[in-house]
Amino acid sequence: MTDTLKGKVCIVTGSGQGIGRGIALAIAKEGAAVITNNRRPGTKGGDAETTASEIIQARGIAAPFFGNVSEAEISKKLMQYAINRFGQIDILVNNAGAGVGGSIWKATEESFNKALNTHLRSTFLCTRFAIDYLKEKKNGRIINCASGSWLGTPGLCVYSAAKAGIVGFTRSVAADIEGSGITCNAYHPFSYSRLVPKTIGEQDNSVITKRYEIGLIDKEEFEWQSNPPPPEAVGPFIAYLASDQADSINGKVFYVSGGKVALYSEPVRKATIHKSAGFWSAEELIDQVPGLFCN
Repeated sequence: MTDTLKGKVCIVTGSGQGIGRGIALAIAKEGAAVITNNRRPGTKGGDAETTASEIIQARGIAAPFFGNVSEAEISKKLMQYAINRFGQIDILVNNAGAGVGGSIWKATEESFNKALNTHLRSTFLCTRFAIDYLKEKKNGRIINCASGSWLGTPGLCVYSAAKAGIVGFTRSVAADIEGSGITCNAYHPFSYSRLVPKTIGEQDNSVITKRYEIGLIDKEEFEWQSNPPPPEAVGPFIAYLASDQADSINGKVFYVSGGKVALYSEPVRKATIHKSAGFWSAEELIDQVPGLFCN
């Protein structure tokens, strides 16, 4: 254990296993007390109790909390549990989520609601109930789990919508809290997990292959993602974002995959056509748009 986050209290939702577990372990290793969380005990592969026990066995400080944080009362109780157990909240990592696939041809209202509740609603609720504590302290870190699917991924329309919502939410919250001593950032993790097998050959109709074929990732990234690192490799960068040393980083989205960390560029207007007088007609746009916007 080190002391980079000593004296801090961190909540990591969805930390029973996988990437969330790796983040909880990394943050605890830096000295923070960690509240681990997942929906219910006894989950195959690990739950909040097993992660907390692992931290304690390594001489860290942790306590588990079970409950579905997409429910307002549960997320509110989670914040109060952290206060009651450790006296404060300093860091919130909104990692809870679940795989919700399906193309637009297969998507249903049920799958859409599940994606938004599990990812976006839980992120909103936990942030909303934590923000007053952080504001009072005039210091804190909110770190939200995005995904490369926020750019749009074939076969994952409802999941992509939820993750794009998290990016927009992160950027807006960051603007709201600018100068308050609190920061809000997002991370796009990539590692093998229940949702991403260890090798691309284990996947049928691979999402990674589709993303490569339509140009969302280049050949180098395709080859990197074909043999993803373990979930534990994501944790150290999240621990860094949670530290005082990262106090100037706000409203950013990062790609984190083991030894590879990247910052997404800010959205910019790529090209513009401007008519000095009046509005464009459809006929004029038919003439102007293809050469400028459609290359």
